[in-house]
Amino acid sequence: MTSTLRKSSFFSLSPEQQLYERLNFPQFRRLASGLTIIAEQLPVEAVNLSLWVNVGSAVESDEINGMAHFLEHMIFKGTERLAAGEFERRIEERGAVTNAATSQDYTHFYLTSAPQDFALLAPLQFDVVFNPKIPDQAFERERGVVLEEIRRSQDNPRRRTFYRSMELAFDVLPYRRPVLGPAEVIENLIPQQMRDFHQRFYVPSNITAVAVGNLPVEELLEIVEESFTQVWQQKEASEVVEPVGNGYSPEPAFEEIVRREYVDESLQQARLVMVWRVSGIAELEQTYALDVLANILSGGRTSRLVQDLREKRGLVSQVGVSNMTHRHQGTFYISAQLSNENLPIVEEAIVEHIREMQEGFVTEAEIARVRTQVANRFVFGNEAPSDRAGLYGYYQSMMNDLGPALNYPARIQALDAIDLQEAARRFLSPTAYGVLIIRPK
Repeated sequence: MTSTLRKSSFFSLSPEQQLYERLNFPQFRRLASGLTIIAEQLPVEAVNLSLWVNVGSAVESDEINGMAHFLEHMIFKGTERLAAGEFERRIEERGAVTNAATSQDYTHFYLTSAPQDFALLAPLQFDVVFNPKIPDQAFERERGVVLEEIRRSQDNPRRRTFYRSMELAFDVLPYRRPVLGPAEVIENLIPQQMRDFHQRFYVPSNITAVAVGNLPVEELLEIVEESFTQVWQQKEASEVVEPVGNGYSPEPAFEEIVRREYVDESLQQARLVMVWRVSGIAELEQTYALDVLANILSGGRTSRLVQDLREKRGLVSQVGVSNMTHRHQGTFYISAQLSNENLPIVEEAIVEHIREMQEGFVTEAEIARVRTQVANRFVFGNEAPSDRAGLYGYYQSMMNDLGPALNYPARIQALDAIDLQEAARRFLSPTAYGVLIIRPK
């Protein structure tokens, strides 16, 4: 195991990352193959290994929309070393857990085990991710599982609303498409397309491996590197095809109010969604103030929209605000459940709250509340190895920089009322946004 370490090299860190290194924060290693490894010891009796693959539905063409998610399913259907079902059996025998998820921008696989089992199980996780066989018969069986998942999502009112809102929010960017893909596309995919997709994107330079738990950092790094080396050496160099960028650019802000309305017979209450196109990961500095504005509007029972629309006036049964940050662009997303007759009243009330924030009516008490919430949630939300590994993996995969994962509370603490006013004026026009209305019959 020690000999393999001499083949790797520590890559250069940003000044912020170097500071975190000195403060005993996560340690980085980049192997000659391009694989990035992050490790941190955490005094919790578990170890989480998270593999973040820099591929999601956003890299797909319309002709293979849903491939990344379908491949996530097929990853677990066996390798040359592991028969179908053997990976899960060996994980469960040790009382460990494993799962995966696919988004627009990434695919995430994870394994959580006892510290004493980590060296035994980590190579299995690497093997299934790097070396899936994707056999024809298993592909056909799993196609049915994926199609059933698509049908269930279409039967879910919340998901239907979200899909339609993304179609409204984006005209060109792939975030307008569902991660699961349309059934008619999944029905026509063939196994070789998936093998080609895996070969193109599941390469070391496109993957971040994060190990967090109660083992010394150097031991975590060695186990992860050795586990990867065991399985990756099986591949011929000629098989590796480096991924390429897809060259998307952010879409311009809405120039007017764009409305779309639908009728959904399954609903008991209407749905109202209002969306604005805002900054994505590429302009991360612009997103912090939007996060605070979202919290001021709907971060708990004392927030503005909850207090005004639900608690005081009883105009909505639910209301929420999210600043959703994707790689190429984000959306500021306000949604509510309400009666048909309240739709125009609630939309105008939300617009009025936006205007108030643009005019500078954000109190110090509101800002202080959000600062406290963010600081505490950051601590509470990163106590478990899986939480910490997810935090590191997300930012390293999306930005190739761990700094934003660790300094998020400080960025929020530094914002003042003027910063919030400027963000509201820049991004949240009260006269140009997207509106989705879904009415019950």
